[in-house]
Amino acid sequence: MLRNITGWAALQDATGGLRGKVFVAFVNAASSASRRTKPELEAFAAAHPDATVYVVDTASVRDVHGPLGVTAVPTVAVVQDGKVTQRVVGYNTRAAYEAALLGPGIALDGSGAGGDKAAHRVTVYTGPTCIWCTRVKAYLDEKRVRYKEVDVSRDPRAAQALVAKTGQTGVPQLDIDGTWIVGFDKARIDKLLNLAA
Repeated sequence: MLRNITGWAALQDATGGLRGKVFVAFVNAASSASRRTKPELEAFAAAHPDATVYVVDTASVRDVHGPLGVTAVPTVAVVQDGKVTQRVVGYNTRAAYEAALLGPGIALDGSGAGGDKAAHRVTVYTGPTCIWCTRVKAYLDEKRVRYKEVDVSRDPRAAQALVAKTGQTGVPQLDIDGTWIVGFDKARIDKLLNLAA
C-alpha cells in the first residue's frame, strides 16, 4: 500500500519511530522521472501488501529528505530501525524495485520498460557533503542508470569494507559489475556502462 506522508512527525508516528524495515519514496510532481515512477511504486505496493511504501512529495513536504540524506527524486530509501540502509535512485520499474528492495539489494540498469540494455550492478558510495557524489548521481540519473547508493557516513561497516576493497577513503566510489572507480571518472563510467553516444 502507498501512504502519503505530510512531514517528519507524521512519518515517525506512522512507523513507530521508524522501527523495523520502512520504505520511504521521495517524489516530486514537477519531476518527469517521479511521474513515471509513481505507477511502478503503486504496482510494487499492490503486489506486496504487507510492505507499506510511505510517499513524500518534496514539493510540499520539506522536513523528511534531510534527516534521511535524500538529495534527488525519485528515490526510495530503505530505513531499518531508524537508519538508512540503502537508496534506490532514479526511475525504476516494479521488477527493479522488487530486485533492489526485496532481493539481493542490487539496482539494475536498463530502460525500465523492457529495453534491450544489458543489466548492470551499480553501487555508488557517497558522503553527505560530497559535491562530486552529487554530480556522479546526477549524471547517472541523467543517463537513466539505476544504482544502489551507500552513504558511508551512515554505515561504518560499509566504509571499512570500501577501504579494504579499494584502499581509498574518499568518495564517490563506484562499483560497476565488480570494477571499481574512485571519483567521478565519466569516461570509465561510460565505457563500463556502454553509455558512449
